[in-house]
Amino acid sequence: MAGGGKGLNATGEFFRRRDEWRRHPMVGNQLRHATPGLGIAIVAFGIYLVGEAAYNKLYPSSGEHHH
Repeated sequence: MAGGGKGLNATGEFFRRRDEWRRHPMVGNQLRHATPGLGIAIVAFGIYLVGEAAYNKLYPSSGEHHH
């Protein structure tokens, strides 16, 4: 390609201009900015559930008898 690959510049520029909205700060990561700390809370709750399940396996309650 002569000219350093400038044969597709018009097409590349066309698609670049059409896709600029995808990189706008208001479009990307809206959920992350709208719910700060949600990811940490989900991880902490998951750790709590795993810990509670492990505790219940190690120390089963003897007061519950199901018939």
